[in-house]
Amino acid sequence: MPLLALLYAAAAYLVFLATFAWTVGFVFNLPGLPKTIDSGAAVSMAEAIAVNLALMALFAVQHSVMARRGFKQWWTRFVPPSVERATYVLAASAALALLLWQWRPIAQPLLWSVQDPAGRVALQGLAAAGWLIALVSTYLIDHFALFGLRQPWAALRRQAEQAPAFRTPLLYRHVRHPLYLGFLLAFWATPQMTAGHALFAAVNTAYILIGIAFEERDLIAQFGPRYLAYRQQVGMLLPRFRAHLRALDS
Repeated sequence: MPLLALLYAAAAYLVFLATFAWTVGFVFNLPGLPKTIDSGAAVSMAEAIAVNLALMALFAVQHSVMARRGFKQWWTRFVPPSVERATYVLAASAALALLLWQWRPIAQPLLWSVQDPAGRVALQGLAAAGWLIALVSTYLIDHFALFGLRQPWAALRRQAEQAPAFRTPLLYRHVRHPLYLGFLLAFWATPQMTAGHALFAAVNTAYILIGIAFEERDLIAQFGPRYLAYRQQVGMLLPRFRAHLRALDS
């Protein structure tokens, strides 16, 4: 039933949008939210670390396992391929919402606190730029396929799903993973870095680096020498300015 599949995917996408908006506010410590990274009842350091690590581990396992090609091949024996991605998005959003809801703040020690107004604005602007880079990156590759809307739409129109083409639009010409670069900027650029915020940023940084290794393994298997050449020419998270300068000089 293609129409029901599309409605299901649209509902999953709306859940993602709400969770994404909460995540931005969570990291920015915006008022009026159910929970932010530094708000909530104080608990012991040991409890906070244990709970927070368990929540992030749950999200990491769900996010990684369901994204692997072998799991998808098994999973689509039970779930229609047209909603496999939407189901993944819904599960990831649920795991992330649980993390945000049950997060335990750790206010001390304070790693840094920028009091200068210009410095605070600069760091908050850098974090906002990170979120924008992450969002723009999804549109550069295929936002609606990434979040599970294009697949049921194609099924509704009885169109065969096309194999993804290897492209390097805009930001992808300078770094291989601008989406992850945006997240790193968003997580680390803050005028006040509490221990809890640092734990969140550090664990997610480690997860991103591990995730890149698995993702690039899949991309090499999919695109072969083209991706290998791209990986040699373009930096993973930072542009290779020296390579560009050598290219200009030659």
